[in-house]
Amino acid sequence: MMNMKKYVGISSVIALSLSLTACGPKESSNGASDSKQKELVVWEDKEKSEGIKDAVAQFEKEHGVSVKVVEKPYAKQIEDLRMDGPAGTGPDVLTMPGDQIGTAVTEGLIKELKVDKEIQSIYTEPAMRSQVTNGKVYGLPKAVETTMLYYNKDLISEKELPKTLDEWYEYSKKTADGKKFGFLALFDQIYYAQSVMGGYGGYIFKSDADGTYDPADLGLNNKGAVEGAEYIQKFYQEGLFPAGIIGEQGINVLESLFTEGKAAAIISGPWNLEPFKKAGINYGVAKLPKLSNGKHMSSFVGVKSYNVSAYSKNADLAEQLVVFLANKENSKKRYEITKEVPAVKELADDPAVTKSEAAQAVAEQSQYSELTPNIPEMNEVWTPADAALQTIATGKAEPKKALDQAAETIQGQIKAKHSGSK
Repeated sequence: MMNMKKYVGISSVIALSLSLTACGPKESSNGASDSKQKELVVWEDKEKSEGIKDAVAQFEKEHGVSVKVVEKPYAKQIEDLRMDGPAGTGPDVLTMPGDQIGTAVTEGLIKELKVDKEIQSIYTEPAMRSQVTNGKVYGLPKAVETTMLYYNKDLISEKELPKTLDEWYEYSKKTADGKKFGFLALFDQIYYAQSVMGGYGGYIFKSDADGTYDPADLGLNNKGAVEGAEYIQKFYQEGLFPAGIIGEQGINVLESLFTEGKAAAIISGPWNLEPFKKAGINYGVAKLPKLSNGKHMSSFVGVKSYNVSAYSKNADLAEQLVVFLANKENSKKRYEITKEVPAVKELADDPAVTKSEAAQAVAEQSQYSELTPNIPEMNEVWTPADAALQTIATGKAEPKKALDQAAETIQGQIKAKHSGSK
């Protein structure tokens, strides 16, 4: 999923009872290996390695191994694994978005983890579910993220904060003058637009009670999705959103307007908590506002996980490391350093989390959120859906026509690339 800055939500869990014993990379000719010679390579998210520094040092000491941590954008690690894994230069452990699990499993890029129910039970149900494909566990959740509302306290107080999107629309009409704006969101991207479209009844793929998605049942152009898209279009048509917020650079424009004090509120995710703090913005966070139909704005819950590469020559150790990094103690430590909301159920009530306004906002919004579909067919959704929303935002096409075209394209690509789909 390439469109993923995605990210907050609820995390899934997996515990490892190690059943694979692989040989170390520096084995002697008689098959014996000295564990002290083994090295594990971990691909961690950008600017997040500090959060596992102590855990890694402890694991090295307890297991007599060396662990090398390399930072890479987590949404692109699977992409790199496709090349580096077969070349022997890939990781043993990587971190990735939950919605890429299905694709990674289909391509044989990650290993099944033999973790027992007891380990799996420490995580929130949605977070753990994101790591399961065809009844098998392929990772353990490290963090959840979902979008929330950031507001500039120097421009609008908590008491003045609109509680509905309609109220933000009215506030923006009074505030936006072409240079300064009220409320902003990247509604030309399905990751954000689904917050509105979903509240009116739109969906990506229909899922059953067990969370199994039906790729043949696409709801991107149903009546509710079109109604939501028509609502979104108003913000662009009436100049309440700047033209520069549309397209690839939109994320940079949105963040710059907020950090420069030119936008009272924006929708973004936990990834901006530290950057905005460093920028000196006096901000607050809250769950997303309600829609005009009384429904809560939904949002995608993103689950970041630790997974074991199928190319690892130390799969047993790698599984042990995943379980260790994702346990309660290390999840809490990582949260305190990175501020990424942990997927461990018990930590939701931990003072370290409850005292955080941001963690509470994520937890509250997660109640109204949905998992990003983790089936391979989801890869065919992002680009056509975003293209349709951009034509809607720029007024080049009416919502129904644009979404119908996107649905047709997506269904065609699914048929062409995923012949096993229903």
